[in-house]
Formats: sequence, C-alpha cells, structure tokens
Amino acid sequence: MKEIRNFCIIAHIDHGKSTLADRLLELTGTVMGRDQQAQVLDDMDIERERGITIKSHAIQMDYQQDGQHYVFNLIDTPGHVDFSYEVSRSIAACEGALLVIDATQGIQAQTISNLYLAIENDLEIIPVLNKMDMENAMPDEVKDQIVDLIGCDYEDIIEASGKTGYGVDKILEAIVTRIPSPKGEEDAPLQALIFDSVFNSFRGIIAYFRIFSGEIRKGDQVKFVNTGKKYEANEIGVLRLKPEARDILRTGDVGYIISGIKTSKEVKVGDTITHVERPCKVAIDGFENVKPMVFAGIYPIDNEEYEELRSSMEKLQLNDASLTFEPESSLALGFGFRCGFLGLLHMEIIQERLEREFDMNVITTMPNVSYRVITNKKEIVEVHNPSGLPEQKYIDHIEEPYIRAQIITRTDYIGPIIKLCLDKRGELKSQTYLTTSRIELTVDMPLGEIVFDFYDKLKSISKGYASFDYHVTGYKPAQLVKLDILLNSEPVDALSALIHVDNAYDFGRRICIKLKDLIPRQQFDIAIQAAIGAKIIARETIKAVRKDVTAKCYGGDITRKRKLLEKQKKGKKRMRQVGNVEVPQQAFLVVLKLND
Repeated sequence: MKEIRNFCIIAHIDHGKSTLADRLLELTGTVMGRDQQAQVLDDMDIERERGITIKSHAIQMDYQQDGQHYVFNLIDTPGHVDFSYEVSRSIAACEGALLVIDATQGIQAQTISNLYLAIENDLEIIPVLNKMDMENAMPDEVKDQIVDLIGCDYEDIIEASGKTGYGVDKILEAIVTRIPSPKGEEDAPLQALIFDSVFNSFRGIIAYFRIFSGEIRKGDQVKFVNTGKKYEANEIGVLRLKPEARDILRTGDVGYIISGIKTSKEVKVGDTITHVERPCKVAIDGFENVKPMVFAGIYPIDNEEYEELRSSMEKLQLNDASLTFEPESSLALGFGFRCGFLGLLHMEIIQERLEREFDMNVITTMPNVSYRVITNKKEIVEVHNPSGLPEQKYIDHIEEPYIRAQIITRTDYIGPIIKLCLDKRGELKSQTYLTTSRIELTVDMPLGEIVFDFYDKLKSISKGYASFDYHVTGYKPAQLVKLDILLNSEPVDALSALIHVDNAYDFGRRICIKLKDLIPRQQFDIAIQAAIGAKIIARETIKAVRKDVTAKCYGGDITRKRKLLEKQKKGKKRMRQVGNVEVPQQAFLVVLKLND
C-alpha cells in the first residue's frame, strides 16, 4: 500500500487536463510508440472533436524514484457541470488531486466547484499552472488567485506545460512526496467503491472500483450493497492502457470486475462491492441515484423507424446509465420517447451519438425541466411534460427547481450579465472580487430559465470570457401556466410549454409569428393561436390560396359575381372542416431557436 498513489485531475474545460494526462503517460512509459496520440484517454470521436471529456477514465502507471517503485492510479474526471455526480465519485476514490489552472485564463467556475468537492473529501491538492509556454501567460497574477483560493505557498505551485512537457517531472515527484498512500485494513471485510462502468458487447458491463478495505480474488462471490444483486467475479484486473487480468486485488488498488452483467441499471456509480459470505457492516456513503434534470421528447423523423430508435436508445443506455427514457406518443409527431438528461450538454451529446453511431434521424422537442404539482388534496405529482399537467381546477400550486449559479467574469461585462440574470428571474446573492479585474457572482435562479439559451447569451455578452457553474438547491413555488398552440382550434401537443406567466404573452406571440412563416398556405384560412386555458393571448392568420373566380365575368350584373364568391366561400368552409394542417418538421426545431 505504501507504493500506491491514487489521484485525479481537476480542471475547467480547455485548461489542458487531457494533454497533461498524455504527458504523464508518456513520461512513465505507459504509452509507447504506435499507441501515442493526442488525448489518449478520450476514446469517443465527439470527445476528440469538441476537446471535452464526457466519460471518466482510469489508468495505471508505473514510476521509479530513488530506486523505489511506485504505482500511480490516475482517475480522470469529466470537467462539465452536467457530469458532476461522476466527478464526485471519482474524487471519493482518490487521496490527492492535481488542480490544473490555465496560466492564460486564471481560475474558472467549474474549477472552483470541483475543488470544493475535493476539499470536502480531504484530498491533498497539488496546484499546477499549465500552459506556461504560451506568450499571453500571466503566471504572477494567476498564482495570486491560487494562493487566495486554497491558501498554499507560492513555492507549492508547479509551473508546467502539457504541450511541451515542461515541469511534468516535478509533478510526478510531487505526487510521490505530497499525496498520501491509501489507508485501510487489509484483513477487514471487502469494501470497494464503484466509480464508473463501461459496456462491452462481448463481456457485458465492466465495473471500475477502488478497494478501501479487504481484498478480492478471482472467482469470489460478491454482492452490490445498494442494488442487493449477487455475482461471481469471473475476471478482475487492473486498468492499464488495455485491461490486464489479476488473480487478487488488495486494499488501495484500483481495478475492474467482470461478472456477466447485461443491464446497466444493475451497476450504479457510487455503489459498494462486498463479499456475500463476509459482508462489510456499512456501505461507503455518498451513494445516490442520478436524477435527470432536463427532459425532452425524441421522435424518429420516419415513424417506421420507431423500433430501430428503441434499440439504439437501449444500446446507448448501456454505455450511459444516466440516460432515462420511456415511450410516449404525440398527435403531431407520432410515437417516440420522453428522455431525461443530466443537462443541456448531455442532451446534445446523446442526440449527436444517435445520429453518428446509429445513423438515426430524430426530432427533439422543446427541452423542459421537471415540475412538482401540488394538488388540492395535497398530493405531489411530478410533471416532465406539459401535456401531463392536471387540469387547472385540481392544482393548488406548482413548484419549479431552483439553482445556485456561480459566474466568474471580467469586470467589464458585469452590467449586461447581471441584467441577463435578472431578466431570467434571477436573484443576485453576492459579488466577490477575485482580483481587480475578475469577479464572481452568485445568483439564485430557476433551472427552467437556463434550459433554452442562457449559456449562449452569457458567452456572447462576455465575448466568451464568462464561466458558468451551477448546482440544484431545491424547489420553490412559481406562477407557471401551460401555453397551448392551436391550429384551427386543434392543440398541437408537441409545441405546448410550461412557462412563467410574465413571459407567456411575449413567447406565445413569437411562436405564432414564426409558425405563420413556416406553415405552407392551404386552400383555406388557418388560424394560429396561443392560448392559456380558454383565453387566447395571441393570434396570426395564414390566408387561403384563392382562385380568382370572378375573372371570367366581363361587366354584367354584380349579383352574378356575388353568386360565384358565395359559392367559393361555401367550398372553402367545407374544405376547412375536412382539411387538416400539416406542420413541417422545422416548425418544431424553430421553437428551440426563437432568439435567432
């Protein structure tokens, strides 16, 4: 155990975490020759293209110092706020963390939130100032920020460059000297934390774990405490660049277990593994079921592809247990699925993976959050879809989820950013100056308000400088109404939305105007209306395509013309009764882009 060091890397998006991991793997000789490529640990195409880590990765390295052999377990973590639960479990599996900060940008919001998680878990923090090779690096200014944030000495901060490899040897020395070795009782009952899982089409679910006490041998009968399921450890091993089987893993080790599990729901991140015969008395705390925060309907463009979409979603769920879905149907879009996502980035990635990996063309409806409806009988109903809202007469009040957001920005943009937050029904809680030119804003606001376009607007207002992070704080009562869109008095369920009463009129009006441009003209008038209950709050009319029936009347009596017009009018009326309005696919997408 004295030779083992378990650590993770904490950083904001684009601060060079994956590049620094590449250099560590190279210097320790873990990655050789033909396996060398940029972002070794990011194995999805989307991760490489976007430069973000979506899935946590773990890898073992060997290191020699002063004739002594050490084993390093690097547990890489995703940086984005949507995956914060995965980050918290990865941090719980470590004794230390490299805090990587970009010397050109300074401390950002997600760095701080992940750092607080690490401090709560009593991790030893090693601050690393990355990108020192850049011309616009500001080492002195950023070092002041780090010292203010974690209270370390200036000498503790390691200057490095993931790109050139400068300072990486000092990081490896610091991991040995500053991060403590694991503690735990080797002869106690087995207690291991699952911090990640992946799906292999031949072997089933492979669970990654860290042993806190006891040991596990190949062929042992084990059980997962929170799900209560029992399995045999068909294969255990360590996570090198490719998994390597072992016969025994001991306290402090990080490894994997294969036991022929076929459904992702049985392996939950944060669960505890123990022996069936000699179980541990308490599970490792911190386990929770991952709750989706954003909901949207996903429908196939061609209804015949419904079964294909179902099998694609099931395969995706094996790789990503935080995706939830259930079948639903819509009058406008046919059969599809109501899906729950951790956040907007998660939703975007699932959509992209459906298109790339499974070649599925899908329509995604307007994203919304889950609301709590308190009925007159004081029952609580969870609503993920506006069409699932009970009738107004049965509702006592509706509660919506609130978040506490941290925004770090340059002081030049503070006015427009505060205005944006207030427009989104935010409440400013505090302003803290990190330096003379950087400020941290803490704002309480409804989650439903950031689902649409908040992040895009924030980035454009701050010219890309502001960083944003949030966590859900709970539910608060809100004045929400269900906004229906009617076409010829028929509601289109896929376009309905739950919206705050102050924004309903403006939002309804904009949808009506957009739809007027998008819906093709018919042989009869089409009324587009936005309604709250029985009250119409906005209306647009698409005029009928008319034939000039009086063109053949040269002169003559006016009654002749009137007779032809009356005949046409009756025909139009009859046509309107039997005709139905086709809503083009792009109309559903345009609601998402109302601000373009």
